[in-house]
Amino acid sequence: MSDSSDNPYLLLTPGPLSTSPAVREAMLKDWCTWDDEYNQLVQSIRARLVDLALPKQPQCTDLYTSVLMQGSGSASVESVIGSVIADQDKLLVLANGAYGKRIAQIAQVLRINYELWDFGETGAIDIDALDAKLADSSFSHVAVVHCETTTGRLNPIEAIAPIVKQHGKTFIVDAMSSFGGVEIDVAELAIDFLISSANKCIQGVPGFGFVIANKAALEACEGRARSLALDLYDQWQGMEAGNGKWRFTSPTHVVRAFDQAMIELAKEGGIDIRYQRYRENHQRLVKGMRSLGFKTLLEDDSQSPFITTFFNPEHADYNFKDFYQRLKGRGFVIYPGKVSDADCFRIGNIGHVFPEDMDRLIKAVEAEQYWLSSSAEAELADA
Repeated sequence: MSDSSDNPYLLLTPGPLSTSPAVREAMLKDWCTWDDEYNQLVQSIRARLVDLALPKQPQCTDLYTSVLMQGSGSASVESVIGSVIADQDKLLVLANGAYGKRIAQIAQVLRINYELWDFGETGAIDIDALDAKLADSSFSHVAVVHCETTTGRLNPIEAIAPIVKQHGKTFIVDAMSSFGGVEIDVAELAIDFLISSANKCIQGVPGFGFVIANKAALEACEGRARSLALDLYDQWQGMEAGNGKWRFTSPTHVVRAFDQAMIELAKEGGIDIRYQRYRENHQRLVKGMRSLGFKTLLEDDSQSPFITTFFNPEHADYNFKDFYQRLKGRGFVIYPGKVSDADCFRIGNIGHVFPEDMDRLIKAVEAEQYWLSSSAEAELADA
């Protein structure tokens, strides 16, 4: 069970998420951005990120690099979209949620040639149709969100990747809510740019994102960036030449916390062991919520173990904001829904959260089902 002695509640959200006491304590020390010790720490983090991204093909380490980028996860996504796609290129965005659409929005704002292929917020990406779609030679890049945080759907990048590479396209994967929580081998899947954030499955705090890139693909991006601060190539070159030095002021406390989070990931047993904990969190959550009458938005076979979407009860006395505040008073913070055509809410299963915490949450939810009528309670008891 998580240690919440210095926190009033657990963040059961897709990020920011609950962190360990040691991760929070790591931020109590001030660091100088020019200090060799700090820059060596940055270099160590960069190397370990590449190692995490090559669980099956560690011999490919020299082919990949990582770049840390200040800001939110979306800033790192924008750094990739704005830095790797040339004026004559065309991006195909595979989307089934708000974060896939955000990639398209970034491309639109940056005046990048793109096409949004929208499968709907609860729809699956059409793998069978992808081969025919990519026969269009005008597409040069393909982008997809691995875990679509809008719903919790886990998109099948293992099936998408070989089709993308068969057609010779550059493959961009937003693994914001999945990297560190499930094994992804960038070499095996021939992912050119994988993007994630410090405050997701590695269990750090917000402040920077990172990009794990194929070196050859990144080297080809020199001079393409449409932003100074979000120039991925220049950020990489700065870190390479400066031995871990960021071009602009880095979030030093956040970096130190991330280092501690990576240490804790290794102590836990690595990504596969962490995945098993998240999966157990998810399974206990779904079983418990269903026993109380809640229904999940997605079918089990398309649901990730990272965040789960539930329909709001249709009872007239139910109000999400009231439900949220009541659970917060009992030590749990959940997340509102983001699906435009479904009345729902979300519960995150990631972070410094354990199966026993999910058991406590179910008891809290059961205690707060104030909206149930006597007849509904009877039906629930019979079920």
